[in-house]
Amino acid sequence: MLIGYIRVSKSDGTHTLSPQRDALLAAGVAPERIYEDLASGRSDARPGLAACLKALQPGNTLVLWK
Repeated sequence: MLIGYIRVSKSDGTHTLSPQRDALLAAGVAPERIYEDLASGRSDARPGLAACLKALQPGNTLVLWK
Protein backbone atom coordinates (compact mmCIF):
# COMPACT_ATOMS: atom_id res chain seq x y z
CA MET A 1 0.00 0.00 0.00
CA LEU A 2 1.21 3.49 -0.79
CA ILE A 3 1.16 6.14 1.96
CA GLY A 4 1.93 9.77 1.12
CA TYR A 5 3.15 12.79 3.07
CA ILE A 6 3.13 16.41 1.90
CA ARG A 7 4.10 19.63 3.64
CA VAL A 8 4.49 23.32 2.91
CA SER A 9 6.21 25.69 5.28
CA LYS A 10 4.21 28.81 4.47
CA SER A 11 0.52 28.95 5.21
CA ASP A 12 0.19 32.48 3.80
CA GLY A 13 -0.89 31.22 0.39
CA THR A 14 2.46 31.67 -1.38
CA HIS A 15 2.97 27.91 -1.33
CA THR A 16 0.25 25.33 -1.79
CA LEU A 17 -0.05 21.60 -1.32
CA SER A 18 -1.66 21.15 -4.77
CA PRO A 19 1.47 20.28 -6.82
CA GLN A 20 2.57 17.78 -4.21
CA ARG A 21 -0.90 16.23 -3.89
CA ASP A 22 -1.22 15.98 -7.69
CA ALA A 23 2.15 14.21 -7.92
CA LEU A 24 1.24 11.72 -5.18
CA LEU A 25 -2.14 11.02 -6.77
CA ALA A 26 -0.43 10.47 -10.13
CA ALA A 27 1.94 8.04 -8.41
CA GLY A 28 -1.06 6.01 -7.26
CA VAL A 29 -1.48 7.15 -3.66
CA ALA A 30 -5.15 7.10 -2.63
CA PRO A 31 -6.41 10.53 -1.48
CA GLU A 32 -7.36 9.21 1.96
CA ARG A 33 -3.79 7.96 2.44
CA ILE A 34 -2.15 11.36 1.95
CA TYR A 35 -1.14 13.06 5.18
CA GLU A 36 -0.30 16.77 5.24
CA ASP A 37 1.11 19.56 7.35
CA LEU A 38 1.16 23.32 6.99
CA ALA A 39 4.10 24.10 9.26
CA SER A 40 7.33 25.99 9.34
CA GLY A 41 10.53 23.99 9.08
CA ARG A 42 11.38 25.44 12.49
CA SER A 43 8.33 23.88 14.11
CA ASP A 44 8.72 20.49 15.73
CA ALA A 45 4.96 19.90 15.83
CA ARG A 46 3.96 17.98 12.71
CA PRO A 47 0.77 16.07 13.48
CA GLY A 48 0.36 15.00 9.84
CA LEU A 49 3.81 13.40 9.82
CA ALA A 50 3.15 11.70 13.15
CA ALA A 51 -0.13 10.26 11.82
CA CYS A 52 1.57 9.21 8.58
CA LEU A 53 4.33 7.34 10.39
CA LYS A 54 1.78 5.69 12.69
CA ALA A 55 -0.22 4.51 9.66
CA LEU A 56 2.80 2.84 8.04
CA GLN A 57 2.83 -0.94 8.25
CA PRO A 58 5.45 -3.46 7.10
CA GLY A 59 5.31 -3.71 3.33
CA ASN A 60 3.89 -0.18 2.82
CA THR A 61 5.76 2.37 0.73
CA LEU A 62 6.10 5.97 1.88
CA VAL A 63 5.77 8.36 -1.06
CA LEU A 64 7.15 11.92 -0.92
CA TRP A 65 7.40 14.71 -3.45
CA LYS A 66 10.93 15.81 -4.39
